[in-house]
Amino acid sequence: MLNLTDITVRLGGRTIIDGATAKLPPRGRIGLIGRNGAGKSTLVKVIASQLEPDGGSVDMPRGAKLGYIAQEAPGGTATPFETVLAADLERAALLEESETSHDPDRIGEIHERLIAIDAHAAPSRAARILVGLGFDEEMQHRELESFSGGWRMRVALASLLFSQPDLLLLDEPSNHLDLEAVLWLEDFLKSYPATIVLVSHERDFLNNVVDHILHLERGKLTLYPGGYDAFERQRAERQAQLAAARAKQQAEREKLQDYIARNSARASTAKQAQSRQKALARMQPIAELVDDPSLSFDFPNPDELRPPLITLDMASVGYGDKPILQRLNLRIDPDDRIALLGRNGNGKTTLARLLAAQLTPMDGAINSSGKMKVGYFTQYQVEELDRDDTPLQHMTRNMAGASPGAVRAQLGRFGFSGDKATTKVGKLSGGERARLALALITRDAPHLLILDEPTNHLDVDAREALIQALNGYSGTVVVVSHDRHMLEMTADRLVLVDQGTAKEFDGSLDDYIAFVLSKDSSGGGKGGASKADRKEARRAAAEAREKGTALRKAAKAAETELARLQAQLSALEKAMFDPANADAALTKLTMTDLMKRRAEVSAKIETAELTWMEASEALEGLGG
Repeated sequence: MLNLTDITVRLGGRTIIDGATAKLPPRGRIGLIGRNGAGKSTLVKVIASQLEPDGGSVDMPRGAKLGYIAQEAPGGTATPFETVLAADLERAALLEESETSHDPDRIGEIHERLIAIDAHAAPSRAARILVGLGFDEEMQHRELESFSGGWRMRVALASLLFSQPDLLLLDEPSNHLDLEAVLWLEDFLKSYPATIVLVSHERDFLNNVVDHILHLERGKLTLYPGGYDAFERQRAERQAQLAAARAKQQAEREKLQDYIARNSARASTAKQAQSRQKALARMQPIAELVDDPSLSFDFPNPDELRPPLITLDMASVGYGDKPILQRLNLRIDPDDRIALLGRNGNGKTTLARLLAAQLTPMDGAINSSGKMKVGYFTQYQVEELDRDDTPLQHMTRNMAGASPGAVRAQLGRFGFSGDKATTKVGKLSGGERARLALALITRDAPHLLILDEPTNHLDVDAREALIQALNGYSGTVVVVSHDRHMLEMTADRLVLVDQGTAKEFDGSLDDYIAFVLSKDSSGGGKGGASKADRKEARRAAAEAREKGTALRKAAKAAETELARLQAQLSALEKAMFDPANADAALTKLTMTDLMKRRAEVSAKIETAELTWMEASEALEGLGG
């Protein structure tokens, strides 16, 4: 269906994609993934013929219809319903011609074609797509200009899905969607009858939709069968093989260098030494896996406060004299992990702003600890960062009176050290700007973190790092997100914001998904599980998360200890077998003492390896 051959793209003098080649299977559902800045959106634009590559070609069947969302949201006085219907260009053209044509034969052909493309069912199909993306009957017939940019992008997505292209290109389609719309889109795409290339950073979305992963890394493409979890397993195997191959190559390189050094000066062996020198020059270095600072999240832990942190008592909140939420009764304690659920527009952000003290109750009461500090993250904070200032300048302003060392330390927690701290915000990626915003809101070690869609600019690996950081954070977390994996891994309590109020959802996230999709009409869509069973499931999920956090910490500690012990062992062996280049303190020891120490360190290495293996296997048993 789609062949990419030696695609090369250079932007601003920098090579973004470097000879990338891939042959995609017919009717495949392909998940295109890669780190932020890897070039995924650039590649999609090349496929969509919106960007001319510097080299290579994109080949697809002649006459195949390609669909891609434009960057600008639709606007004007047309309604969402009219806009979606107009997206089927053939249907629209045939209907227009049928109104003007006077040729009986042509009119007959037009009606035959309209029947063939099922044109009579188009209005109901358009309405179903719009409903799935959150547009009720009234919203479908409002003018586009009355909607926000996010909702108009939903209309663009609906139009694309309605047009049914042979190749559907989707670049992070869930960014403007709530969880409910994401679930609908996922269900729609699973039965889509043509080829899909989908850029997404959502693990569950990829697992449930795609059948192949196309990984873009260092300008090259690699195609893996299966969903995201299958890709991760295969990538881990490849990385292990890469590390082993690199170690083997390094040993061979050292062996050649040693031979050259010992034999170049001898006439009898100079020719062999020259031959090995040429072999060494031809040896292509195997790339080393690098530690990526963009995965750095480290939330400072707050001091302890007595519970409760916040209580809402029959509170109402809204804007002007119009309440959005009423009859709010909610208690938040230290260590709570709460996910706010509900469709966009139901009031999740309004409730978050009330908890952050950005709004005051119109009625009822809110009580909070006087010493409580709140960190509130929104997408607006990312967008409002001064593009001409550096992270260091932003943090210095926000930590007025703090020492330069304290400012640098807070930036370092989020990967902004060295040159990154003094790089202008305008040159940072979306993920880097999101990390900076998180660094700014946590500068005072808040007791309560409120995160409204924190993952929109983060790739899969960065999202996983954020999850681990939140699980290691000792304060309270309230999160709004359409990323199910994040909610599953970080939230113990679910609060449903719906029908003008907010109430505890008595069930698991799976129960809520079933409720949204109406897969089981009995018991409110909760799968028939009893209240006690649902509470037990939530308790078990919380215990599993807590156990997973402890196991990850144990594995990391074991890795650190192994590295330290391996360095000790290497130093001891150098003192035993190469004393001229060894640590001076160790060369003073007798061979007996060195051997004794070596045995002790080797035993400790075995213990650390066993600890690491046990923690890793236990983590695998927990699913991550």
